[in-house]
Amino acid sequence: MSENYIEIIKKAKVYPIIRTKDPAQAIEVAHALADGGIKVLEMNIEHPEIYSAINEVSKFMHVCAGGIITSMQADAAFKSGAELFSSPIFQMSLIKISKNLHVPFIAGATTANEAYNAWKSRIPLIKLFPTAAMGGVQYVHDILRQMPFLDLMPMGNIKLNEVVTYIKAGASAVGVGRDFYQGFSSKEITIRTREILKEIKDYSKWNNRK
Repeated sequence: MSENYIEIIKKAKVYPIIRTKDPAQAIEVAHALADGGIKVLEMNIEHPEIYSAINEVSKFMHVCAGGIITSMQADAAFKSGAELFSSPIFQMSLIKISKNLHVPFIAGATTANEAYNAWKSRIPLIKLFPTAAMGGVQYVHDILRQMPFLDLMPMGNIKLNEVVTYIKAGASAVGVGRDFYQGFSSKEITIRTREILKEIKDYSKWNNRK
């Protein structure tokens, strides 16, 4: 069952990441994204206050707890309702946590070697971070040209209007953080969500006809 969450992300191809220390803002943004058609999102737990937001948001959509680096963080996130977790790093202890909790783990990687090692460890979706700082679309293209079997999800200062470009480069999904919601009303976030999902759908239809 847990693998289905990864498939949902890969099907949507856009993956919102909420980073805020304000639980109320996190919940509001999550509602707006859900109204736009998002089924899985990431909530970064760099602030302990966000556990309460995870608990609320998990009642109406699937939540990935982001920024997990310790077993204590993972345990707290799952007790709050998270159904999968991601980390900016890749290490075997996190794979063990994933297996113990019976939930999928999205591992972080920066280099081609790290991405390959994550793939060898059967990580179902690899977070390539920080993508923009490493060369953006060209960096994703260069890695996948050598290892097209990798399921990469680039993130890190990626703009919403760049998502389809990354998909064209071979990304399985694309993570977008504050550019998805910062400075926008709930209504605007919902509209932006519907627009990007339509753009992705239109590109997929066109690409399948080729």
